[in-house]
Amino acid sequence: MKASYIKIGLLIFSFILLAGCMYPDSERVENQVPHATQLDTVQSAVHTYQEETGGLVPIRTKPSDTPIFEKYLIDFNLLKDYSAIAEIPGNAFENGGYYQYILIDPEVEPTVKVIDLRITEAIRSVNIRMDAFRQEHTYPAFGEKIENGIYLVDHEKLKLDSPPTVVSPYSQEHLPIIMDVDGNLYVDYRIDLQQALNEFDHDYEEGDDIRFLLTDNTPFAPAYSLPYTVKDGEPVLMIEE
Repeated sequence: MKASYIKIGLLIFSFILLAGCMYPDSERVENQVPHATQLDTVQSAVHTYQEETGGLVPIRTKPSDTPIFEKYLIDFNLLKDYSAIAEIPGNAFENGGYYQYILIDPEVEPTVKVIDLRITEAIRSVNIRMDAFRQEHTYPAFGEKIENGIYLVDHEKLKLDSPPTVVSPYSQEHLPIIMDVDGNLYVDYRIDLQQALNEFDHDYEEGDDIRFLLTDNTPFAPAYSLPYTVKDGEPVLMIEE
């Protein structure tokens, strides 16, 4: 009888071990949430790389007009080449995770943040439909006007069941996808910015770009965002006339 219990126990253990091995890398817990220790490890690696290279930063070269929060992607190969990091974080895109590690303010104080790539995928999915619509109609699927030159997406024209949104990495709210006159897609972060204005101490004034209130207080960068400022205590888009 005792031997039978031992056999059953070994079978259960083997099943658990096998299930863990079969679990997709992208679904593992360590790949789903950016932990402070992971960001600290990469931040330390960036500093080590700078010390070894005379102040250079380990980034991939991207076009100069790339939006600021998607421009400076960390090159983990460079960090590994200089033995600045032992292994890539499990939640990094390069290791099967949901997050792209980036730097903000690389010239003055390189600071590690992450982009939630599920936002990238949502934008890409809508872009595919938008491109198909434009091939037939030559113009984007404009919805309701928000500001001068900024519109909601007309989901019915794109044959979507509901207006396209992304899940916010800050609040888990569903944020609208918006567009400019050229059909470029963005995420409307006003919900998150309003919460940040209310929650965090700051000295932002009208005319300042308040998106940095999010990066100052969270691990996430507001990818695919337009500039916002504050007016009468509320976030508003900064649109050039």
